[in-house]
Amino acid sequence: MRTLETYTQSTPIDPKLRELIKIRASQINGCAFCIDMHTQEAIARGESARRIFALSAWKESPLFTEEERAVLQLTEEVTLISEDGVADDTYDKIVQFFGEHGVAQLIMQIVVINSWNRITVSTKQIFGSAV
Repeated sequence: MRTLETYTQSTPIDPKLRELIKIRASQINGCAFCIDMHTQEAIARGESARRIFALSAWKESPLFTEEERAVLQLTEEVTLISEDGVADDTYDKIVQFFGEHGVAQLIMQIVVINSWNRITVSTKQIFGSAV
């Protein structure tokens, strides 16, 4: 897992966007430990508290760009893959913004945080102990 995390950190995905992916997937998966950790990291990277607070309702919020919206939609669809998979429209929009290689990097980032969420929730990590 650490090797995969190191890989995702080396991709050209904007660090603030990377943290939004991590927070959103962690919200969906109910991982308080990861939400806490990645909220702190997002703020340290310059993300605004206002946007972090709005993240769970990003579809209704004007605070996110079209590119960020596409990434958040992909994050939700990959995280909830068993429901409907990834819609063709979602995939096509992401390709327009990031290209095929960028899509692979984004999906890897989403898969990695989902894996961390599952490990953390399963092992009952204590909220706030990531400080």
